[in-house]
Amino acid sequence: MDESDINVSSGEGFRYAEKIGLLIFLSAVILMAILGNLLVMVAVCRDRQLRKIKTNYFIVSLAFADLLVSVLVMPFGAIELVQDVWIYGEMFCLVRTSLDVLLTTASIFHLCCISLDRYYAICCQPLVYRNKMTPLRITLMLGGCWVIPMFISFLPIMQRWNNIGIIDLIEKRQFDQDSNSTYCIFMVNKPYAITCSVVAFYIPFILMVLAYYRIYITAKEHARQIRILQRAGTPAEGRREPPDQHSTHRMKTETKAAKTLCIIMGCFCLCWAPFFVTNIIDPFVGYSVPAQLWTTFLWLGYINSGLNPFLYAFLNKAFRRAFLIILCCDEERYRRPSILGQTVPCSTTTINGSTHVLRKWIPFFVLYGKVTQLFKKPQREEREREHHCSNETLHLAASHPPESIKVPHCSESHSR
Repeated sequence: MDESDINVSSGEGFRYAEKIGLLIFLSAVILMAILGNLLVMVAVCRDRQLRKIKTNYFIVSLAFADLLVSVLVMPFGAIELVQDVWIYGEMFCLVRTSLDVLLTTASIFHLCCISLDRYYAICCQPLVYRNKMTPLRITLMLGGCWVIPMFISFLPIMQRWNNIGIIDLIEKRQFDQDSNSTYCIFMVNKPYAITCSVVAFYIPFILMVLAYYRIYITAKEHARQIRILQRAGTPAEGRREPPDQHSTHRMKTETKAAKTLCIIMGCFCLCWAPFFVTNIIDPFVGYSVPAQLWTTFLWLGYINSGLNPFLYAFLNKAFRRAFLIILCCDEERYRRPSILGQTVPCSTTTINGSTHVLRKWIPFFVLYGKVTQLFKKPQREEREREHHCSNETLHLAASHPPESIKVPHCSESHSR
């Protein structure tokens, strides 16, 4: 065996190991996206408290879009990337590309709607939020998240409007004569690149930045109010009156929700901004961006589809509890506790404080109730004697003339 044969065999071995590592990584990304988004959808469907929050309707729809990306788009892209060939034909290439643009744009629109929903909830009064985010308006917003992306995905791609002026370049890159391989190439002309990028990314991005900037300012103001309420109270007879727990709890919840959604948006921008920046630049530099860089930016955006469920799990307490209930087979320790038992219809949403602290005070409450009953028993007996006397007097008044009535004393009546 000469030196050239050794170099060829070592190169083939390295390429084979590289493909195996790439396949494992892409499979992990796809599996993470499928399981994570399924978990979000099941959690909201099973948890009644999560279904009461209007924002979660957008989150479920977002999870559904990401689930479709991980099932209908990512596997075929992974197969092409590993095998280095497209084997499913030209028409399915167009369908797969259209689904890619549709679903990823729908994800971006959902995040934009979530930011607007949180803006109305945190920066406006509760009554304004209820008037703005009506069920009809939520339905229209969700419909828009799915319908509008069709006008920049299936309509222009299936009509090949994105190919106008660059058909020769696409055909040249679509078929490799050296390896006799066919590829699913998606290239766009300048008008489509600008239109698609502006509609799918830049307009929603600007709206999200403005909404989250206002949310950030409001969250800082709420945090300042929380510190004031916790530090000071209204003095009354030497005692300090506790702050309004409902207002404090509401402001804390809104501030935490704003931070969670800001982190989600930050991860989204880090994942998708490189792709859409490159998407606009590439047609103006003669389509000279390397294919490897395109693939890296595209899969960085795909990773965002599997990232959101983990952000919910680590940053949102309600989702974390729902996830634990599902993964741990409905174990009771992860359910919302009720300190009054199953026979009393009391929900933890009406009780502020930690469950462990309340359980510690239950024996004290029981002892206090028994002692109170001991002190109240003589008073109750006295009231019963007075009631008996009044009834006997009324009976005598009804059966005897007024002048012959002798009103009994309570002690005498009770003794008789």
